[in-house]
Amino acid sequence: MIENLIEDLAYIMMLGAVVSLLFKWIKQPIVLGYIVAGFLVSPNFTPLPSLTSAENIDFWAEIGIVILLFSLGLEFSFKKLMSCGGSAVITAVVVICGMMFLGVFIGDMLGFSRINCIFLGGMISMQSTTIILKALTDLGLKHRKSSSQVFGVLIVEDLFAVLMMVILSSLAVGGDLQGDEMLFSVAKLCFFLIIWFLVGTLALPTLLNKARRFLNDETLLVLAMGLCLGMAVFSVYCGFSLALGAFVMGSILAGTSFAERIEHVVSPVKNLFGAVFFISVGMMVDPNVIVAYWQPILILSVAVICGGLIFGTAGMLLTGQTLKVAIQSGFTLTQIGEFSFIIATLGTSLGVLDSTMYPIIVAVSVITTFTTPYFIRMADPAYNFVEKHMPAGWRFLIDRYATSSPASSDENKQLWKQVLKRYAWRLLLYSIVLIAITLVFAYYINPHIHRILPGIWGQVACCAATLTAMSPFLLGLSFPASKESERQSLMQYNRRNDVPLVAMSVIRLMICAAFIVFVISYHFGLPVGSALGISIFVMGFIFVSRRTRHRLARIESRFINNLNERELRRSGRNNNLVSNMHVAYGTVGYDFPYVGDRLCISNIGQKYGINVASIQRGGALIPVPDGNERLFPGDVVGVIGTEENIATFMNELELGAEESETATPTENVTFSQVTLSETSPLVGKTLSEANIRGHHKALIVAMQRQDAFLKICSNEIFQSGDILWIISQPSTLKSLI
Repeated sequence: MIENLIEDLAYIMMLGAVVSLLFKWIKQPIVLGYIVAGFLVSPNFTPLPSLTSAENIDFWAEIGIVILLFSLGLEFSFKKLMSCGGSAVITAVVVICGMMFLGVFIGDMLGFSRINCIFLGGMISMQSTTIILKALTDLGLKHRKSSSQVFGVLIVEDLFAVLMMVILSSLAVGGDLQGDEMLFSVAKLCFFLIIWFLVGTLALPTLLNKARRFLNDETLLVLAMGLCLGMAVFSVYCGFSLALGAFVMGSILAGTSFAERIEHVVSPVKNLFGAVFFISVGMMVDPNVIVAYWQPILILSVAVICGGLIFGTAGMLLTGQTLKVAIQSGFTLTQIGEFSFIIATLGTSLGVLDSTMYPIIVAVSVITTFTTPYFIRMADPAYNFVEKHMPAGWRFLIDRYATSSPASSDENKQLWKQVLKRYAWRLLLYSIVLIAITLVFAYYINPHIHRILPGIWGQVACCAATLTAMSPFLLGLSFPASKESERQSLMQYNRRNDVPLVAMSVIRLMICAAFIVFVISYHFGLPVGSALGISIFVMGFIFVSRRTRHRLARIESRFINNLNERELRRSGRNNNLVSNMHVAYGTVGYDFPYVGDRLCISNIGQKYGINVASIQRGGALIPVPDGNERLFPGDVVGVIGTEENIATFMNELELGAEESETATPTENVTFSQVTLSETSPLVGKTLSEANIRGHHKALIVAMQRQDAFLKICSNEIFQSGDILWIISQPSTLKSLI
């Protein structure tokens, strides 16, 4: 058995390598090469020997699906979903709903069964992230505006695909899915996703950062795969699929500062098992089926291309994008790929998908993958044609709709939008956590307490334990979601704003009281629960200490920082020095234009509007480097600048970067504020005379005299009492004060 397993794996790996090299040579997506290799080793291709056991490959392919979903999750991140905006969400909904209905309609027209029509709609509604990214990269179009919009749509589609797999699984197993059952499935999925997301975001980044110095590539790979497979198993235990758990764990890790390193170390594993999965897809290709069903294949291929083009363009126009961006986006969303195969594999494993559906959808994917680069190239000529022949009235309406963005609304509405958004998220997240605590105690912990303390004392203990576990989140929910400054600003705009603010406070306090009453009523009945619950709530709200509020604020702050950790590290927004100045860190990529150049020659400081504060090369630190230092791939560079300048610089700096093990702020350099005393060696000297960079290995970021910030120039004379913001090693500061 083991010999056959190794023999089959060796066979498909060698053949897959040969075919993939051929496809690289003819400049076609390597995924298609794997599918062709799978066809060559299948029983449907007699000139070459077949595998000894297809079940062996199915086993490896299942692992491949888990790791592929984990890798997609690493590229997803909830932060990206929240930042991609309403445009991507609305466009994705339009595309998915439109393609679903189109797939069901075509399947019914072709005589497929109801369940096959629904699965067909799901398969053709999922565009391929891998193929689109590959095509845009090859064509050098990754950085145009429509590409960023398309990537946002693909991110949202990934989440919808996971949701769709849950719904399709329930539909396939139950044979029918009523409206209430579908809502229950969706609510159950959302509940577990939010719980996993909250716990993972709060705990994982903190634990990883504490163990950072022990995490080399080998250890990080083992840890990442352990977390992936562990969450996959836990997902099955909760009633979901392996793939869902893997995807969720990847999306949680995607927000950490380790995301790039994890992607790097997991990439070989993903490539190996991903190749096995796509080869297993190719083994399902049957030429006889393709010949027999060439008409459905052709119809579906046209439907995928035209549907993606029409619905993608319409979705972008609906969200206020320009006609050019909309057409470019629509022409990019004209194929299906890996998620279509995963959904097809799901239907096959559940025994509800006809055997002919798999080779049909693979053939459609192959055709649309080949045509994708050509349609992307056709986008601009198509836009020029449409603009030339479009009625002037239509063009005026589209341009006017695109320019009427939400940014044009007044400041009061924008502030209300921000407050309401935070209020809704806070209410939702805290409520779900409280529901989760209630369920955990009711089904798992309380039975153990009752075995130890039967009778009334057991009920008291269960009730007290549940309320104790809920208390931090009840307090957090009871506190205002808006900031004091925001409430004052809203009151300045209109005194009537006090009414909705009070109403919001009343609603969240009523929800808190309802949770307490429910828990007590569950154990002692509604009359006791109502009286005792309201009394406990009032007393707790009155006597809660300021220290408790500060602790809850710190927990929330840690959660927000963990959620944004990857972006904060890159942009430096958490390292504010003065005004709009930040400190950020990035890894030098192989494609950075100034690799190997001396800093004084490349002059990147003036070109990008930043200052190079430090260079970390392996275990060596170069604080405040002079102009003779050079930047090499893998160096971790600390820079100072505005948020906009840092973002521009990082996009160039990290081109082709592979995350270094030490790509984090080094603890050997500090960013400090010092006040010059009368005995300071700087007093009475100009900046050029002091030569702080050369003599003290320090860099002045800002200089304040009394209440005014001074422009830093070479002839400015330091005075006693001047406040300097300096980047340097700690030992240097003492010599400057």
